[in-house]
Amino acid sequence: MEVREHEWPSTRAEAVAVQQRLRPLVRFDGQPAEVRTAAGLDVAYDESSDELVAAVAVLDVPALSVVDSATVRGRAEFPYAPGLFAFREAPPLLAALRQLSVVPDVLVCDGQGLAHPRRFGLACHLGVLTDLPAIGVGKTPMGRFDPPGQRRGDRSPIRMDGEEVGSALRTQHGVKPVLVSVGHRCTLDAACGLVLELAPRYRLPETTRTADHLVRTTR
Repeated sequence: MEVREHEWPSTRAEAVAVQQRLRPLVRFDGQPAEVRTAAGLDVAYDESSDELVAAVAVLDVPALSVVDSATVRGRAEFPYAPGLFAFREAPPLLAALRQLSVVPDVLVCDGQGLAHPRRFGLACHLGVLTDLPAIGVGKTPMGRFDPPGQRRGDRSPIRMDGEEVGSALRTQHGVKPVLVSVGHRCTLDAACGLVLELAPRYRLPETTRTADHLVRTTR
């Protein structure tokens, strides 16, 4: 898998500058012609240190079965800072992506895409660096939204500074919504449709659930 390289910053100011430089490269249009495989990405940390495990699980979309996976152990090289999580998580996730033998059609990140203070969350960062379609599926609200309807598939816009940046999507009837935002090379409608396809039974998409299980069993 080819990955666009850039120097990883050591300060917050440098990190913000990287986000601002890469942000114009994000595309918020189009969608994969056919999504046969989708990769879930997740990172887990040791509570007592900066050691981490990054995991990527590639699923066959129709069957929701694992066709490839990779894990990487490492240490967070960037300090904890809101809005800059990608600088802790992207390097090990990219290392895991490089180990795959199957290049996924889309990346499903446990985090944000456009729903980010600088409109450049983890899904945008990984999408730009890999040039793969990417979406963010977050659990923690960023921005404001009205609760969507109670039925599966109901959604409401997420807004930041008056701009629509994603959707609060109900994946199961009466269950708390997930927060979907575009990362790269995908429309919001297509991203929400894919999340529903990946979440036939539970709140979170199977890509996220599988990657989460992978990091927990690897730690």
